Amino acid sequence: MHKSTSLCPVEATADRPTAPPSPDALAYSFTLPAAPQSPAIARAATRTILRAHGLADVMDAAVQVVGELAACSCRLAPAAEVYLSLRYRDGTLRVVLYDAHPRHTHPRLAAACDARRRAALRVLACVVKACSGDWGFGDAREPGGGTRMWAVLPRAGARAYAAGEP
Repeated sequence: MHKSTSLCPVEATADRPTAPPSPDALAYSFTLPAAPQSPAIARAATRTILRAHGLADVMDAAVQVVGELAACSCRLAPAAEVYLSLRYRDGTLRVVLYDAHPRHTHPRLAAACDARRRAALRVLACVVKACSGDWGFGDAREPGGGTRMWAVLPRAGARAYAAGEP
């Protein structure tokens, strides 16, 4: 019988850190299909990520915001994919979503498209306002263009939102 050996070292489980990742280590980005199921997938991933980083107290607001951005983007994206980024720094969760919908150069088309996107994000606007956060959308700076939508949720505001505080 031939004995096989591996040149790759195997780290013992006891040598791995056992503490959960800190909130400030939260930095995730992933691509989703621009499909009807994607908002639910984005919400589920957000729940898992926030729990893992000890940020369950911002979950209600964050999951609502992620779902609203993903739904809007998947409806408007002409391409097959959208890109979602979650970052937590300095007591604030930043959610960014990119889609390939180009910004229009004709002023009336741009105004109509912006109004449509703003109307689709009415619930998001209310949630972000209740969290004392900020949101918006504009040109994506990445190659290929498209639209960048974002929301900023301060932890204290998101916590108060979850508690039903004004």
